[in-house]
Amino acid sequence: MIIGVISDTHIPSRAKLIPIQVLRGFEKVDLIIHAGDICEESVLEQLRAIAPVKAVVGNIDGIELQNKLPKKLIINQKGFKIGIIHGDGGKRGSTLERALEAFKDDNVNCIIFGHSHLAHISLKGSILLFNPGSPTDRRRSKYFSYGILEIKDSIKANIVYFK
Repeated sequence: MIIGVISDTHIPSRAKLIPIQVLRGFEKVDLIIHAGDICEESVLEQLRAIAPVKAVVGNIDGIELQNKLPKKLIINQKGFKIGIIHGDGGKRGSTLERALEAFKDDNVNCIIFGHSHLAHISLKGSILLFNPGSPTDRRRSKYFSYGILEIKDSIKANIVYFK
């Protein structure tokens, strides 16, 4: 199973559309996960034209998305529990710490989060921590990015960088 992972699209303030690099990268995915700061529901519609979408609301998503999407989501894929959260929360620790705290009692195998716009892959014990960065707002990153999760006998994350 291949899962496309995206966060912090900020459309239309940072870009008018999802970058073509992302759309091409997602052409053969089985599922797409969006970790919040979507901003316009048209983003989800565009992604749904490629594959089913699971998404959470981010801190700048409007009331329409807040009413339709959860702040935290756990999905099961091929025997792996994946937690999804945006990761915002003010000054209570780092984005990574807030993501870990949100799923501390959920026995997840992977946590996908966003908010920082900084691509990240690491392990905390046996939990894969994955932030795909942003495809439209680099902030302190050199490149735009999105992610790919591959699930077979294990779960592996890759970040795809582009200019």
